[in-house]
Amino acid sequence: QVQLVESGGGLVQTGGSLRLSCAASGRTFSSYAMGWFRQPPGKEREFVAAINWSGGITYYADSVKGRFTISRDNAKNTVYLQMNSLKPEDTAVYYCAADSSYYRMQNSLSPASWGQGTQVTVSS
Repeated sequence: QVQLVESGGGLVQTGGSLRLSCAASGRTFSSYAMGWFRQPPGKEREFVAAINWSGGITYYADSVKGRFTISRDNAKNTVYLQMNSLKPEDTAVYYCAADSSYYRMQNSLSPASWGQGTQVTVSS
């Protein structure tokens, strides 16, 4: 498994932007599909975005499509989530995830590894 550490969360006003980062340990980062999930207050965790091992394929939840962008830098063992035009409903703890299968990641099938989460709060 790979160890994941998220950063970049914080408090932002409606319409603002944040970029989350997820640093991964291990030499095999480039072989993993990566994803972002979030858990709003009082709700279940939900899928946000996925990216395949090379970065050539991405997939987004409808709720964030056109506003969020997932990307990765395999040389830095890091995956990013650029979040623009933030809304109060984007408020959540955001989790980074890794799995050897892009199919599992895209279909939210219990990715193998998770980070500890980072809080994003969007004020109205």
